[in-house]
Amino acid sequence: MKILVINGPNLNFLGIREKAIYGDRDYESLIKLIKDKAVEMGVEVECFQSNHEGAIIDRIQEAYFDGTEGIVINPGAYSHYSYAIYDALNSVLIPKIEVHISDIASRDEFRHKSVTAPACLMVIKGEGFDGYIHAMAELCKKI
Repeated sequence: MKILVINGPNLNFLGIREKAIYGDRDYESLIKLIKDKAVEMGVEVECFQSNHEGAIIDRIQEAYFDGTEGIVINPGAYSHYSYAIYDALNSVLIPKIEVHISDIASRDEFRHKSVTAPACLMVIKGEGFDGYIHAMAELCKKI
């Protein structure tokens, strides 16, 4: 099974930005956790991060053709206003799960609604880095 993990804007700054919300572990430690768990689960995983909406859309569309069987996506702030990413997610017939490190429902009001979530099977929020592992496990059940 091949899973694509997509991280949106500013996630490359984990460990630097807003440590009270995101903790002090950096992006590389997130990627290591994901890859180590993928090995344990017997899953092939690719991690992709971009601060650019168009690059995220391009990668979602490429997933349709490259054998990707499931997508874990943390669109970051794009969750709250990118109908373009929603359209891309909605157009690929691949199971998708949205992940947020923090509990977006308990943060700024503008973060309470995700416009990308309806294109996904479920949303996992507030589980920290473990939310990615939870999402991968859920995808393994669904695929």
